[in-house]
Amino acid sequence: MRTGMGLTAALAVVLGVAAFGPAQAADPLTIRMGYVVPISDLPSLLLEKKDLAKHLDKSYRLEITRYAGTPPMVTALAAGEVDVADLAYPTLPIAIQNAGIADLKVIADGFQDGAPGHYSNEFMVLTDGPVKKVVDLKGKVVASNAIGSGVDIAMRAMLHKHGLEDKRDYSVIEAPFPTMKAMLMEKKADLVSAVLPFALDPQLRGMARPLFTSKDAVGISEFTMWTARKDFIAKNRAALVDFMEDALTILRWYLDPANHAAAVEIFSRVTKQPPERLGWAYTEKDYFRDRNLLPDLVALQRNVDLTRDLGFIKASFDVAKQSDLSLVQEAAKRLK
Repeated sequence: MRTGMGLTAALAVVLGVAAFGPAQAADPLTIRMGYVVPISDLPSLLLEKKDLAKHLDKSYRLEITRYAGTPPMVTALAAGEVDVADLAYPTLPIAIQNAGIADLKVIADGFQDGAPGHYSNEFMVLTDGPVKKVVDLKGKVVASNAIGSGVDIAMRAMLHKHGLEDKRDYSVIEAPFPTMKAMLMEKKADLVSAVLPFALDPQLRGMARPLFTSKDAVGISEFTMWTARKDFIAKNRAALVDFMEDALTILRWYLDPANHAAAVEIFSRVTKQPPERLGWAYTEKDYFRDRNLLPDLVALQRNVDLTRDLGFIKASFDVAKQSDLSLVQEAAKRLK
């Protein structure tokens, strides 16, 4: 009789676990995500809208880390210290080829530079200075945030179009984006890279003008993209689709003009800047973000080819084969 009761109790436990299902029975997946730029990179804003993330702390948990740049994220990917990395387009081929992360996949859009009706990074010169056109940069100094960055490659591409080559015809110095205005004002550089939000500085606008934009140089850029390794995707597909559903919901909230005032308050809190300086974010004055988190693979292929042409990688590759958009596509179907 005791044996029969024991079997009954054991069966009840098994049925109870089955009723809850595997997602509730197992521990939530921890997703370690990396980003670089607050606001521009959506990962910096995801946990600010936990109330919209219905799967958070159920099928997945989220740990978000800010990196100084995308190269350290590549190192973290190779070491297994980050699961989803928000990389720039030059860093993607560098990760795959130079760092040997051959199974890295593009899984979602970060943001796109130069899409119709949206912002494109600017390269600025003094309004009353000697540089009136690109060829006037011969013998001059240009400022880049980092050699091999997306901004740097666009700048080099434009100069290359006009027959100017690094070291032979001009010099490159590296400087953080917040210092670009001072570099130009103090005439330490003849051309500086201006990106959001620094490009909107009224003092910079008062003394400088755009000589060209990234779009002028390279067309539309798939500037940043979310990436993950193939094995991580295969082992955790269900939880990753849940995560993508929450990310889509949150992104669409930020993009909705009806939520803009509330979003600006979040941007202000994240960046510790006054709200009146942040009204541009997630509007047409900002970079373009696909509301379905679908990257522009045609643009990305062109970007990767350009990275090769400028000598930063040895060979290009088929971007489509290095992508897995099934996670975000499945997530988007849930929200229709």
